[in-house]
Amino acid sequence: MSHLFSIILIGIALSMDTFSLSLSVGILDVNNKQAFKLSLIVGIMHFIMPFIGMFLGNKLIKFLELKADILLGVILLLIAIQMFIDLIKKEELSFNLSFMGMFLFALGVSLDSFSVGIGLEALTHNIYLAMLIFSICSFSFTFLGVILGRYASKIMGTYANILGIIILFILGISHLI
Repeated sequence: MSHLFSIILIGIALSMDTFSLSLSVGILDVNNKQAFKLSLIVGIMHFIMPFIGMFLGNKLIKFLELKADILLGVILLLIAIQMFIDLIKKEELSFNLSFMGMFLFALGVSLDSFSVGIGLEALTHNIYLAMLIFSICSFSFTFLGVILGRYASKIMGTYANILGIIILFILGISHLI
């Protein structure tokens, strides 16, 4: 039972960056269908990435000399810069990403679950249950973040856009440090 509680806590922790970024996405003009698609893709990625991490593990990270935090930080900063450019142009911001755009967003926020996958077998023998919990948590936090972000946009307008840019920028920098 303590393993299940630990897995749930890890799932929640893995979903916190997703939630923060989803608040930023929700500030943009995102409809329910797009929010659901994005949440579903993020949830699927949080199922797949620990699985990949478990099998490829340290060998891939050593071979590519890749740090997940740096890659995530760069992705977050690029999204923040694009939002800032759109804000300065005073164009109506909308979240009209293609499947590939949503996939890249999901990949960026699920890289941390890849590293969790490396040690997942040490935590539990029921890895599929763990991956399902990670997936459900990330789906839920993504959808909730987009919805709450949309509500914040109606109340705060442009200030909400600026807040989203600041959140993305801070998270991007924090992953680079």
